[in-house]
Amino acid sequence: MPYVPITNIPKMATLDDAQLVSRTLACAFDDDPMMRWFFPDDSSREAGLGRYFTTLFTRQYVHHGVCERTDAGAALWVPPEGQAKAVPDAETVQELQDILGDRALLFRDAVESAAKHTPKEPHWYLAVIGADPAAQGQGHGAALLRSGLAKADAAGLPTYLESSKPSNLPIYEHFGFTVREEVRLPGGGPVLWAMRREPCPPPGV
Repeated sequence: MPYVPITNIPKMATLDDAQLVSRTLACAFDDDPMMRWFFPDDSSREAGLGRYFTTLFTRQYVHHGVCERTDAGAALWVPPEGQAKAVPDAETVQELQDILGDRALLFRDAVESAAKHTPKEPHWYLAVIGADPAAQGQGHGAALLRSGLAKADAAGLPTYLESSKPSNLPIYEHFGFTVREEVRLPGGGPVLWAMRREPCPPPGV
C-alpha cells in the first residue's frame, strides 16, 4: 500500500466533510471533562459524541460559522456576524436533547451559564477545536488555531473561547490567550476557563 502523508494544512470544511469532522472531534474530546460529564458512559461516549458533533456541525456551524479542517483536526469558529444566527433552533435543540438523554437539562444549564460570560463587544468565538489523538504532535491543532486567529487579527477583533481541560490552558496561552474567568458549571459540573486574546496588529504596525 502506498504511503499517504497526513496533511495539517487547513481547508474549509463543507457538509461533505461531516463524517470526518464529527469522527475527529469525537476522538479529540473523549477525555474532555465537560464532554465526559455530558456523556458519562464509557461504552456509549464515542457514539454519543459523534452524533453530538454531527448535529452541531451540520445544523449550526457549517451554515453560520467558519469551519476548517485538516486530515486529522477540525475547528469551528463563529465571527461576530454569525453569532446571532448560530443559536440553535428548536429542531436542533430537540436533536441535542435526544442525543443527551437524561443529561439534557445539565447541558441546557451549562450552556446558559457559559453564555452569561460571553463578551458583549464584537469578537471571534472559537466554539470547538480538536485533533485526533492518533495524530498528536503533527501540528493539526496549531495550524487550525493560527488560521482562525489570522482571520480575527485581520478584522482587528479579539477572540474568545472556553476550555474545561486544564492541560489545554498553556497551549492557548502560548497563542496569546489569557484566562479572564473561572466558571463552575451548575449541577456539579466541571470548571470552564473563559479565555480571551486581543488582536495582534499587522506586521510593521
